[in-house]
Parts: sequence; structure tokens; C-alpha cells
Amino acid sequence: MHWTGSALVITLNEWAAPPMPGSVRGTITLTPTGVTDVELPLTTDRSHVWRPFAPTAAITVDLEAKGWQWDGHGYFDSNFGTRALEADFDTWTWARYPRGDGGSVCFYDAGRSDGSTLAAAMAFDSDGAARMINAPPLTSFQRTGWRMHRATRADPGTTPRQVKPMLDAPFYSRSAVETQIDGEKVQGVHEALDLRRFRSPLLKPMLACRVPRRAKWSFD
Repeated sequence: MHWTGSALVITLNEWAAPPMPGSVRGTITLTPTGVTDVELPLTTDRSHVWRPFAPTAAITVDLEAKGWQWDGHGYFDSNFGTRALEADFDTWTWARYPRGDGGSVCFYDAGRSDGSTLAAAMAFDSDGAARMINAPPLTSFQRTGWRMHRATRADPGTTPRQVKPMLDAPFYSRSAVETQIDGEKVQGVHEALDLRRFRSPLLKPMLACRVPRRAKWSFD
């Protein structure tokens, strides 16, 4: 990953996991419309923090495979923590929805292991300016193929719906979801995580098959 001063350039040279093995090589270039210094603590002792580096960005994908080149809308964020997620959380739902004015809204809802909850809502302008907002009700929608519960924010009387699957695992779901926020119909990325399932001693060993270690790999 290389920051040019105006864009983040990500160079890929990886191997895809079964059932579609093969090489994944190419470049992803992400150009933010604004870079933030915002941090959202997810726990009271800041053991977990969400960092939306670029809440709105343009993205160019150029992979070494036919048909895997496109331009579009994107974002760049990350989570940091000093403890394992499953040590502090039972459930986790996050979503980001672009808006017609060039900005976006993000919603974080989580059930912590100590019984407390997180319910955070943030709005970002196109230049990255951030502010906390009042969120519409948390609304359940169709379960995943693994029967995992999903919910996101939606105006009263509106039922969110999945418009495109991205990843469906026993403990994790990522998809494109359509909902309505303040009267505006929006589509964005939604993820749901069930860390009670993730803790299972039967499930954790399976991750080694999906995320294998590369022999003799080194970090420069």
C-alpha cells in the first residue's frame, strides 16, 4: 500500500481461496474527496476504535483478468483493537450508505459481551467533515443463507433489502443493502458479524482453509 499524497495505491499479488483458486494480481487506486482524523471508540476503554480515513472516494480497479477493470465509488476505513473482537463483542452490525449530496452516513450497532450496547450514527460531507446524527430505528431484514440475523437503520415503515451478496459465511455477512434514510432511498455496504458463532471451537479451525498461510511469506 502506497500513499502518493492524493491517492492510495494498493498492489495485489495474492492467491484466491477455494472453491475458486488462482492468482489475484493487479492494482487498486483509491482517491479520497476528503481525509478525516475522526476516531470512534467502540468500547468505553477504547480497546476497539473505528477509523474512517476516507469516508468518500473514487476507486479504480485494474486486475490482471478479463473483465476485472472498473471505476466507481468507494471508501477506506479500518478497525484497531488491543483485544480480540470475540473477547469484547457478541454481535456487530455496520453499514455505510452514500447519499445524493456526495456525502454518506455510517451506522455502528453492536452488542458487547458485558451486556451493554453500541449505537452510533455519523454523517460525512463529501470533503470528509463528520458529525454525529440521530439514527432512524434499527430494523431487521432477511436472514443470511446461514440463518444469521441482520439489521440496519431504516425510516419507520421501511424494510431494508439485500440487493447484492458479497460474502456469506457461518459467522459473517457482507452485502449491498438498500434502505431509506430521512426519506432518501440509498444503497451501500452492510456487514453483520456474530462473534458467538466465531468463538465456536468447531468453526475456528475452518478459517485455516479459507485464509491459508503462504509459505516463506515476508513483510518488507
